[in-house]
Amino acid sequence: MKIDTNNLLIILPISFLLMIGIIMVASSSIYIADDMTKNPFHFVERQVLFIAIGLLALIFFLSMPSEFLYKTDWIFMLISIILLVVLFIPDVGTSVNGSIRWIRLGPINIQPSEICKFSLILYISGYSVRRMTEINSLRGFLKPLFLLFLISILIMGQPDLGSTAIVCILVVGILFYAGISFSQLCLLILLIALLGYLAITTSPMRIARVLAFTDPFAADVVLNAGWQLSNSLISIGQGGWFGVGLGNSFQKSFYLPEAHTDFIFAILVEELGLIGGLTLIFLFALLFLGLILISFESFEKERLFQGYTVFGIFLLIAIQTLFNIAVNIGLLPTKGLTLPFISYGGTSIIIMLSLIGIVLRINNENKNL
Repeated sequence: MKIDTNNLLIILPISFLLMIGIIMVASSSIYIADDMTKNPFHFVERQVLFIAIGLLALIFFLSMPSEFLYKTDWIFMLISIILLVVLFIPDVGTSVNGSIRWIRLGPINIQPSEICKFSLILYISGYSVRRMTEINSLRGFLKPLFLLFLISILIMGQPDLGSTAIVCILVVGILFYAGISFSQLCLLILLIALLGYLAITTSPMRIARVLAFTDPFAADVVLNAGWQLSNSLISIGQGGWFGVGLGNSFQKSFYLPEAHTDFIFAILVEELGLIGGLTLIFLFALLFLGLILISFESFEKERLFQGYTVFGIFLLIAIQTLFNIAVNIGLLPTKGLTLPFISYGGTSIIIMLSLIGIVLRINNENKNL
């Protein structure tokens, strides 16, 4: 594979992010893994396996022509919808912490919402090309919204407000990039904001999270809904500039829940300091730059599907990264979203590496034109 600037801006950050992720999963999960399985390296061993599978998926999509993805995007979308429906069949979906988000296949848990994000990027990108002339018409505008409504209902039924917000942003972002009018964009934002407000105000759990977000250290919330955020902020505060040292986090000792998944950024800052956190953000910024450059280059070569797809991948990784870090530092209420390439999670890491394979394929195709 020819290495050029764009490829370097993708491959180098991803390589460092994966290495940092392995190290931080090992460090943040050591106590909980030992408590749950009597093997302190249980989660990191599985994470390495997930990354190996993800790299195989990356190679698979790297070898797949992007035009094939354009022609078969509806198949990926159909499979995702079927998986989201199957999740609600008794004894098929696995409930964790009151949410039914995983399908268990032996030792493996599949998270359909993560697969749905992958499929939506491909399908909405393909739709934007196929229906380019009618995307500003009422009919062309409503078709993808009906699909978004169906998927949102299925994901909210799990329930998973964070993933629902991300798929909404994905669809709206790609459609706006494809040329819907500013008035249509404003209408969509208003509608999504209204539905989000209703989703929060009709759920006592979400109301409690919002109240905890506004004052996580309040006496009546710190031991309840504010426990995660307050301990995350304590963890970050203890890190200072250079951290307490790799492996020396205090908060991961059963104080900070989900230390190896949703709140791994807080543990990273506690152990590696603000410098470590900023280094991580810099690596993500390099990756985002590479994605944007490849998207723009695709449009310059009049490869619209490829341009929309890479933009959608950029949007997914950027929004999920922003949301996760914002939750960790107290800028957003707790949402249950992982940090891409860093947090522990099989479906997430495999899907993210698959998307990177698509990006590298598109970039290589651009260079050969």
